[in-house]
Amino acid sequence: MIAPIVTLVFLSVLWAATVVFTEIFARSGPRIAAALRGEVPATTGVSLVIRFRPSRARMARRQPLRAKPQLRAAA
Repeated sequence: MIAPIVTLVFLSVLWAATVVFTEIFARSGPRIAAALRGEVPATTGVSLVIRFRPSRARMARRQPLRAKPQLRAAA
């Protein structure tokens, strides 16, 4: 009795995976085909540039490192 249920679950998972992969390749199919032909696809996307500057309030103030005389002599 368990074999038909397991078979049904397996086939539904296989069907769901097929639907997902078909949807993925439907969107990126032309790009893949152009790459296989050796063409450079035109970029239609917008590049997003995020600039980040750390806030001074969050940064811990550190004392500058000073070289010790022993380290200077070793160099």
